[in-house]
Amino acid sequence: MKLQGIFVAAATPFDYQGDLYKVKVQHNIEKWNKTSVAGYVMTGSAGEGPLLSADEKAEVWDLAAKWAATDKLLLADVTAEGVRETVALANRAADAGCKAAVCGVPHHYKSMMYGESAQTLYYRAVADQSRVPVIIHNAPAYTGVDIGAETAIAIAQHPNVAGVIETGTPVTRLKRTAAGVAPGFGLLAGSASDLWEALKAGATGAVLAFASAAPYAAIAVWEAFRTREEGAGIDWQSRISHPNILVTDLYGVGGLKHAMDLNGYYGGPPRLPLTPVNGAAKAEIAEAFRDLKG
Repeated sequence: MKLQGIFVAAATPFDYQGDLYKVKVQHNIEKWNKTSVAGYVMTGSAGEGPLLSADEKAEVWDLAAKWAATDKLLLADVTAEGVRETVALANRAADAGCKAAVCGVPHHYKSMMYGESAQTLYYRAVADQSRVPVIIHNAPAYTGVDIGAETAIAIAQHPNVAGVIETGTPVTRLKRTAAGVAPGFGLLAGSASDLWEALKAGATGAVLAFASAAPYAAIAVWEAFRTREEGAGIDWQSRISHPNILVTDLYGVGGLKHAMDLNGYYGGPPRLPLTPVNGAAKAEIAEAFRDLKG
């Protein structure tokens, strides 16, 4: 499995009662299908995965599998606190047609999850039982638990571990990991704010919430890197850094969904306790995305 290019960290559409808006899943995926994104990560943080039940996640995966183009790689975020629950979700994702399972590190008992031994045990246990390859997701800003490069390299030795996503860590982390893993192992950046530098450091692609709203802009950075157009890459990076911060770090899912609405995708309301952005934030996002429409 080739983890290469830009993956959309897909937002999950809800109606104004907070129910899954199935037809809008189709709407968004059909529009993303028209781009050259490599695929989709469903039910992750940008997709409000922690607010979805296991059955709702499975329904999203079924819908995505139905509508995703055949050239798009479908990945499912199956992050859970225990090995048994994670494996059960990974195998439900396999049944839906997803090609890999993205797993964040358990973090409720974070004091027990520091260090290589605990983290390696967890990922190897999941990989032993998952019917699809496992992708490590390291996002210490969300979890409070960091997976070091040496630990990621150790986990990568498992034949059913296909890659790692680094979100909110220095780009040098990807460079260190790249030096210790086998050729073909996926090294994915998790933020658009330093995408260009991450690609130069050894990333093979990226999983981006920003791409839910502005996939073409994210693809432009990737294409500039792929064709070795340094000036274009730096230029596009400068265009997307501030908008990305607005819809991830500053305003979060509510901001991302508003940017999607502005760009012809369906964002809609987030699920409580997350809330839509206010008028001032909407205006700030609209200005930042003014030149990033599809």
